[in-house]
Amino acid sequence: MKKMICTALCVLSVNLIAQAQQVAPKGFDVEQQLASTGKIDSIVYPSKTVGVSRKAIIYTSPGYNTTKEYPVLYLLHGIGGDEREWLRHGNPQVIFDNLYAQGKMQPMLVIMPNGRAMTDDRAGGNVMAPDRVAAFSTFEKDLLNDLIPYVESRFSVKKDREHRAIFGLSMGGGQALNFGLGHIDTFAWVGGFSSAPNTKLPQELLPVPKEAKDRLKLLWISCGDQDGLLNISKRTHDYLLEHQVPHVYYLEPGGHDFNVWRNDLYNVSQLLFKETKSKEVK
Repeated sequence: MKKMICTALCVLSVNLIAQAQQVAPKGFDVEQQLASTGKIDSIVYPSKTVGVSRKAIIYTSPGYNTTKEYPVLYLLHGIGGDEREWLRHGNPQVIFDNLYAQGKMQPMLVIMPNGRAMTDDRAGGNVMAPDRVAAFSTFEKDLLNDLIPYVESRFSVKKDREHRAIFGLSMGGGQALNFGLGHIDTFAWVGGFSSAPNTKLPQELLPVPKEAKDRLKLLWISCGDQDGLLNISKRTHDYLLEHQVPHVYYLEPGGHDFNVWRNDLYNVSQLLFKETKSKEVK
């Protein structure tokens, strides 16, 4: 079962669109015996925004070599998670390793930060407390002014917008859309999985739709068809469609959970940092 709507003048080529429609095959997130795998590590970076050192998880692709420069995906978690939420529930390193082994993914670094930018940024307690919710907005400054500069000063990565992507799930999906579309000069690949109510209204996300038309490599909106937050993704899609902004709108089977988000990651990771040709698709 698969459902997908893509606006006219979609930036993706036909073969990439076909990939993006897939419900991931059985075993896509199960560890295999592979000749080469990526590496998961933890980094600590100084945050002037928060005033403390903060943690993030980094995945380096198989064969990472400092003589080369790599693009970077910033992958964000939900309101109840932290920098390890994707690792605990999403198996991203396994999904990536399996895709690399099949030749379906571009080499890249993946940064999984803590999107709750406050002194005590641990998950738990009342995640809906006003100060904890506000910290997800504060992360915009932490990301742009502290984390990205740290990554680009410590790792062998490309430093232009065409080689930066930002995606996230639920609360992190809202962050990814808010920050990515709010900083098209910084990110060329932007998307939200089951984005939460922190997502700005569409006219606030993209007050000048032409900017996204002209500059984004990929704009991805996806959600499970049984998700109670579907209206957030739908209203964004409707606005983009009205203003003829090329994007992928992927409505897939499922609710608000990692079964959906693992599938999203499987699909999106195959599209990132690949050259595409404009193609009208309906």
